[in-house]
Amino acid sequence: MTAPILELDNVSKTFGTGDDVVQAAQSISFGVTKGECLAIVGESGSGKSTVANMILGIYPPTSGEIHLNGSVLPSRRQLAHRRAIQLVQQNPLSSLNPKRSIGASLRLALDVHEIGAKNERADLVSALLEEVGLPADYAKRSPTALSGGQRQRVAIARALACQSQLVVLDEPTSALDVLVQARVLKLLNQLRETRNLTFVFITHDLSVVRNIASRIAVFERGRMIELGDTSTLFSNPAHPYTRRLISAVPVVTDEEAALRSALAAGLEDTN
Repeated sequence: MTAPILELDNVSKTFGTGDDVVQAAQSISFGVTKGECLAIVGESGSGKSTVANMILGIYPPTSGEIHLNGSVLPSRRQLAHRRAIQLVQQNPLSSLNPKRSIGASLRLALDVHEIGAKNERADLVSALLEEVGLPADYAKRSPTALSGGQRQRVAIARALACQSQLVVLDEPTSALDVLVQARVLKLLNQLRETRNLTFVFITHDLSVVRNIASRIAVFERGRMIELGDTSTLFSNPAHPYTRRLISAVPVVTDEEAALRSALAAGLEDTN
């Protein structure tokens, strides 16, 4: 079996002290192999964002360890760690400096991590934009001159610029309309295949990840309650909470309608 590129070993996170303690994540363990997309799904307060922030090094774990390529990630991340694990946020406008052009934002990532020769970086910026489906001359534009979908493509390009080993996608399509959302998901699928990228995809919406995720981890109240292959989890979810999430997914085909009815009947039996 291929060794995981990312591994969480019994990781927990507690906020507060004394009687005012919140267990945001409790005893979380999973691994992600190279080229895989692991989706972490759950409602607000389920702990999925807390786990993402621990992977990124924003929060240190209260207990447990996070490994990257077999080595423990320290609480204080070095530049090499920040290059290895990149983030694509929900709202790209908040992550892009409106005072910088698109090209300058992408160039900054190349400069900070010393990727490519200095006289090659302008060409690298153009190549990155084209790889995410944007014309090279968009490098001259301001983030505010782009649509939401175009800005998200720029955010993806910036993560690619760092040649990262792992990309954490935090609700990357939730601020987009359905058509643009589908286009961005198609782009992510293409990039994962062509670059052999590894994704951790955070979302509250199972319908978003059913065509991109290799596996799905379901979170509820700070615990991972189910982990399985996407096809298995959709066709035969083990936990009642997972069945509730799937039964709320918009129906597209007759087969999905039948599955939704069966899950709803199963929920009635468990209540």
